[in-house]
Amino acid sequence: MFAVVAGIAGRLFIIALLTGAAVVGLELLWYRIPKRKQDRINTPVKKNIAVITGASSGLGRMYACLVYEKLKDLDEIWLVARREDKLVETAGLVSGTTRCICCDLTDEEDMSAFGKVLKDENVRIRILINCAGKGLIGDHGSLSDKEQTGMTELNCIAAVKTVDMCLSYMHSGDRIVNVCSTAGFQPLHKLGVYAATKSFLLKYTRSLRMELLPKKIMVTAVCPYWIKDTEFIPAAVTKDRGVKRFLFASDVYSVGKLSLTGAMIGFPVVTPGIICTIHRFFSKLLSDTVLVYLWEGIRRI
Repeated sequence: MFAVVAGIAGRLFIIALLTGAAVVGLELLWYRIPKRKQDRINTPVKKNIAVITGASSGLGRMYACLVYEKLKDLDEIWLVARREDKLVETAGLVSGTTRCICCDLTDEEDMSAFGKVLKDENVRIRILINCAGKGLIGDHGSLSDKEQTGMTELNCIAAVKTVDMCLSYMHSGDRIVNVCSTAGFQPLHKLGVYAATKSFLLKYTRSLRMELLPKKIMVTAVCPYWIKDTEFIPAAVTKDRGVKRFLFASDVYSVGKLSLTGAMIGFPVVTPGIICTIHRFFSKLLSDTVLVYLWEGIRRI
């Protein structure tokens, strides 16, 4: 009896896997069908740009260094973050024209000023990379209300507002990349709010892809595992750390390279590494109840 049930379950899983691959393949074909004459841009565009939030360090900085390799027709890369000195450092590493936009994405006045610059410059945003984010390790007792709501405001609300603002300057063939996390695949105690914000961003990105499919604007969610050479791990750790080791952490170059390649192809979700790909696979097979107990063991290793 067990063998029969396992066999049926295995066949259903294979069918679901093949169906998903077929749907993604059809989407990729749709994106590459030449646009109709009436859909082409009639108004002249002053410059083609990339917008990268969270560009002051880490993965955002790496994207800034790599994006010119993937999009040859860019005139400028706009680097967006709060810390102007770090933005200038990033600009010095990019082999192309950049513009530093000092902006707190959770501040209404800063966002209004950013929107005005976009309007005044008459740009076309060829790619938006939403890389700004914040994560803190700890439970509800060790994190303040401000720390928890701060993650929600930046990882969720600011990401949605940035997309909404930039969409007015995007057309067929352009791309949106939202940097989520493998944390978005399941509940993670000691990372509860952070994981919840990334789950929101992942689901939002998947639905946004479907909404923008008729316009042929490609939307991709990037879901990496721990990245060792960024500011995330040092900034995330609190007194009640909760995670003993960050085993098998990846690096910004490999994550940036793999995820940007996947986004340019047009994949809906990119897991740029072995561990995050394994996590993604098992998150589809196992229930959240099982996954949280597995995490309880892993975080103690």
